[in-house]
Amino acid sequence: MSARDLPKPSRPAATTATVEQVDTSYLEGLLGYNARRAALAVIEVFMVRMAPYALRPVDFSVLSLITHNPGITSRQLCTALGIQPPNLVAMVNALEKRELIARKPHPRDGRAMGLHLTASGKKLMREAETTAVGLEADVASRLSATEAKTLIRLLQKVYL
Repeated sequence: MSARDLPKPSRPAATTATVEQVDTSYLEGLLGYNARRAALAVIEVFMVRMAPYALRPVDFSVLSLITHNPGITSRQLCTALGIQPPNLVAMVNALEKRELIARKPHPRDGRAMGLHLTASGKKLMREAETTAVGLEADVASRLSATEAKTLIRLLQKVYL
């Protein structure tokens, strides 16, 4: 997309008239605006559905990576999720305090600790990931399976 393809800003009217209908056409032509609106819609449902598990989106992401990558290090988590190390430390400590994860010595790097789910962490993530599948289906209900896959692929092209 080139600069000429972006929506052109319009000049506001010089009158003090009231707005009868809000013109969002400029914003609707922006990738960031649309991505943020979609994210907010998904996160709103996520927060309601994950409330029983007391999981925020970032907690779910961290636990999901640990679920699917037992022994992952904090450094690897930071890289995969774009989280700053100081922010991850507090999160890992909180998840450990909830007895959802445990740190174990890394088999090849004596300075690193691998992160693993505990039995209660595994149970919680089985339930939470099942809930996530359902909420994804609900928020994507207006998309065909092909459209949903295409949307994911296109969004990944923006950030990967």
